[in-house]
Amino acid sequence: MGKEDLERIQGKLESITRKWWFLIIFILIGTITPPIVTKGYDPSEIGKIIMYILTNSLIEFFSPLYPVFKIIPIVLVFALILFKDKVSRIFSIYCGISYLLFAFLQGIAITDKYGLGIVTGNFIIMIFAALSWFWEAFVNKNDFTPRKLPILRYWVVPLAFLAFWYPIDLRSMEPDFNLIYLFTNVAGLAFCTMTPVYLGILTLYYPKVNIVTLRLTSLPGMIIGFWNIVVNFFIRPDILWWNGVLHLPLVIISIYAFILSFRKYVA
Repeated sequence: MGKEDLERIQGKLESITRKWWFLIIFILIGTITPPIVTKGYDPSEIGKIIMYILTNSLIEFFSPLYPVFKIIPIVLVFALILFKDKVSRIFSIYCGISYLLFAFLQGIAITDKYGLGIVTGNFIIMIFAALSWFWEAFVNKNDFTPRKLPILRYWVVPLAFLAFWYPIDLRSMEPDFNLIYLFTNVAGLAFCTMTPVYLGILTLYYPKVNIVTLRLTSLPGMIIGFWNIVVNFFIRPDILWWNGVLHLPLVIISIYAFILSFRKYVA
């Protein structure tokens, strides 16, 4: 497949993903798709079932690997700074793998209560994000060449850092600013904490980034971020308020990146 063919496909993807009907379908998939469970359930309890799957997902079985998935992103960020485009494909492949892991490890649970359970909406939209990063690894549209930016463009950095650090005691859900969490906690394997990092990087190199990847990563970020805000601030604020604060980077950076993904067409 030649360069012209790739550019034509890229152009079609950019066009399709900005259509109103695509956005509506994507949002509906991420918001109203019912979960899948192998044991019967009452449809009126869908909300409880989704929360049960999310809080008992497969990710808890991978805790010995948490430090690995904290260190790799740190290494990749420094590699982007030092080696620029030489590691762009490696970075994109890792992001694609990350979103596949998010989908399977956070969207699936195997429990006695419901058997195999899948949060279908989250799973599907995370897969879309993964595919967009693999596509970017193939077409290599991201340009990580350093450029001078207005200082205000760096506002995403402290928010992304906060999300990656994820300074919380998961037993009490209270703030815990232990610096060891930068290298040890679950954040490196979690959609809500790594998406601000990946999107933050893309926004710093915008507009010389893959618009499809930017859009199909920010869309799930807004959808999943919205539901996290609802749960953390409005359903269980007494316990989860700080977790809600730590999800604000996901919501804010996702909205910002989503808006940027359309600016190309009005510039």
